[in-house]
Amino acid sequence: MTYTADTPDDSRAKRNVFILVMAQAILGAQMPMIFTIGGLAGQSLASNPCFATLPISLIVLGSMLAATPVSAIMQKYGRREGFWLGAGCGAIGGAVGAYGLYLASFPIFLLGSFITGVYMSAQGFYRFAAADTASDGFRPKAISYVMAGGLASAIIGPQLVKVTSQAMVIPFLGTYLAVIAVNVLGSVLFFFLEIPRPKPPTATDDRGRSRRELLATPIIAVSVICAMVSYALMNLVMTSTPLAVVGCGFEQNIAADVVSAHVLAMYVPSFFTGHLIARFGVRTIVALGLVILGAAGVVALQGVQLENFFIALILLGVGWNFGFIGATTMLAASHGPHERGRMQGMNDLIVFGGVTVASLSSGGLMNCSGGDAMVGWASVNLAMAPFLMLAGGALIWLALRPKDAA
Repeated sequence: MTYTADTPDDSRAKRNVFILVMAQAILGAQMPMIFTIGGLAGQSLASNPCFATLPISLIVLGSMLAATPVSAIMQKYGRREGFWLGAGCGAIGGAVGAYGLYLASFPIFLLGSFITGVYMSAQGFYRFAAADTASDGFRPKAISYVMAGGLASAIIGPQLVKVTSQAMVIPFLGTYLAVIAVNVLGSVLFFFLEIPRPKPPTATDDRGRSRRELLATPIIAVSVICAMVSYALMNLVMTSTPLAVVGCGFEQNIAADVVSAHVLAMYVPSFFTGHLIARFGVRTIVALGLVILGAAGVVALQGVQLENFFIALILLGVGWNFGFIGATTMLAASHGPHERGRMQGMNDLIVFGGVTVASLSSGGLMNCSGGDAMVGWASVNLAMAPFLMLAGGALIWLALRPKDAA
């Protein structure tokens, strides 16, 4: 069934939010699954330990490159078709990754990771889809609730890793087979999604601002910078976490528990982030997120005891939540429906471009910065500082601009 109305209707919006929350919970479980074991599986296949996190980097690279075409597909054909494309590529990526593990082929395993990136890109648009049918008042809550669906994925994903990672003779093969099932099951949800398909523009329609004009808008530029820094720094640290935990003498299941606590911290605040934005303002919440990200780095640098890992990764998750949801809310309110295919795809291209660089850097900093796992872990966390200063400076610049110019 195709819906063509474009008037915000919060009853429809709430139905769509429920579907997207379920999708975030079920389909989203594959991301903590892969992020928990991707680096460990890569380390077992790669000839050089510096390339251990390359599988995760390839997922993020695939997501970055897919952002613009996936957004264009959604603009032309609708959200549902774009989300089905993402789930299909998630299943294919899981199958290719499983085949790479079966053959002990690092290149094939990397190809599967790259294809999985298309799913990651599509999942990134769940938050924008939540805003499509929402009123201005409900929009930040809609985005926040959909992000909260990751709470279930934070529980489901790592628990599936514990059950499947050693379930077969080839380590981690069972996990990648489970990823296929997750995508097949979760894709059914999109039959129930009711988001209007964008109307094709006519010759007399306002086609909106160009990409250059959009990025030249101060609030959009700052939104993109803050979203990129929040997501990139979260990925930088999280990618290295399993390697650091195992490298410091703890068991693989402990690493899964740390990642699980981190992902829980990413999504639990979503139940009230929208309310905090409505009460204190979106810029205040973004700034608070950046401060908490900095605090995560400080805690991590205090030592490699188990409590340091847990506290640092919990703070990292909360900081990401405030920074990324806040930046998304700023962006969603700064462009029109006729600009969303152009703006949202460009935003995710830039955001995941930064995340790709962070992910690629993570393995090198962790394994190849000299010394042992403790030295590598310190290098990863010190690398956060200049990017936090960049985002913080951008927010201050926006706040100092005249209100009408900002």
